[in-house]
Amino acid sequence: MKDEAPQKVRFVTIEADLAGQRIDNFLRTQLKGVPKSMIYRILRKGEVRVNKGRVKPEYKLQADDVIRIPPVRVSEGAPAPSPKLDKIASLESHILFEDDRILVINKPSGMAVHGGSGLSFGLIEGLRALRPDAKFMELVHRLDRDTSGCILIAKKRSALRHMHEQLRTGKMDKRYNALVAGQWPSNRFKVKAPLRKNILQSGERMVSVSDDGKPSETRYRILEEYAGATLVEASPITGRTHQIRVHCLHAGHPIACDSKYGDNEFDAAMRQKGLNRLFLHARSISLLHPATEERVTFSAPLDDVLSATLKTLEA
Repeated sequence: MKDEAPQKVRFVTIEADLAGQRIDNFLRTQLKGVPKSMIYRILRKGEVRVNKGRVKPEYKLQADDVIRIPPVRVSEGAPAPSPKLDKIASLESHILFEDDRILVINKPSGMAVHGGSGLSFGLIEGLRALRPDAKFMELVHRLDRDTSGCILIAKKRSALRHMHEQLRTGKMDKRYNALVAGQWPSNRFKVKAPLRKNILQSGERMVSVSDDGKPSETRYRILEEYAGATLVEASPITGRTHQIRVHCLHAGHPIACDSKYGDNEFDAAMRQKGLNRLFLHARSISLLHPATEERVTFSAPLDDVLSATLKTLEA
C-alpha cells in the first residue's frame, strides 16, 4: 500500500490478517491524530466506503475489502514523536526479542504504555515511531507507568488474537519481582482478594479490596530475605489493574516506593538506600509463540537502580 499525499482519496485493500477488525478501529490506525468524533462523522456521512457502499462504525472488515478513505485534515493534536528523541531512540536498546509477529521489550520505569492524560506519547507510540514501516503494532497487555520489565507487542492482528486467547485461558505465565516491607510469611503462597476499581474526583484510579469487586488471585514465592524487607516473586493468575500492588498491601507487606499503596516509613528507609522508583519489575513472560505454538520464555534484567538497591540491602 503506497502512501499518497494526505490531501488525496486513498484506497486500501484489506489483507487477511486484518479481517475481523471494526472499521472505526481500523480508521483510527490509518488516520493518526484525527479525533474520534471526526472518524464517526466521515463514516456517518458516507465519505468512507467499503466496496463502494456505506457502512456503520461497527462493520467488521473482510479480507479483500476495498476501503475508500477520504482526505482528512489532521487536528493540531500531539504530533507523532520523532524517532530521534533520546527517550525513543533508547527504546531500541530495551528490545529483548523481535520477529515478524511479536516484539518483547523491557519497558523502562516512568514510561506510560500509551499517550494520554497529558502525555504526548507512551511506549507504543515510541515503538511505532521506531518502526514506521510496521503496518500493525499493538500492546498485548499493559504495565503500570512506574512498573518496569517485560511487555508484549503484537505485530500482526492474528498474533494479537492468539496472545489474547492465551491471556484468557491462563496459558501465559507472567512473573514479577517485588521488594516488599517486612518479612513475607514463608507459608503464604497466594493472596485471593476481590478488587474494585474506583475513580477519584481528581480522575486518579485507585483500587481496593472489596466484597463486590472482581475475583483476583496472585501467587507468591520468597526469593530473598533482608532486614526489614523481602524480595518476592509475584505471579498474577488474574489481570486486574494494580493487582499485585494492592494484594501486597492487603497482605500487610506493601511494595517499596509505591506512591499509591505504599508505607511512608518503609519508603523513606528505602529511599535512603538509593531507591527512587516503585520496586515492581515484570521479570519474565512465558507464552506459546503465535507462529510455532512452541513455548517461549523471555526475561528482563533489573535496571541499575533496582540492582543497586538489592546490593545495598545485602550489605
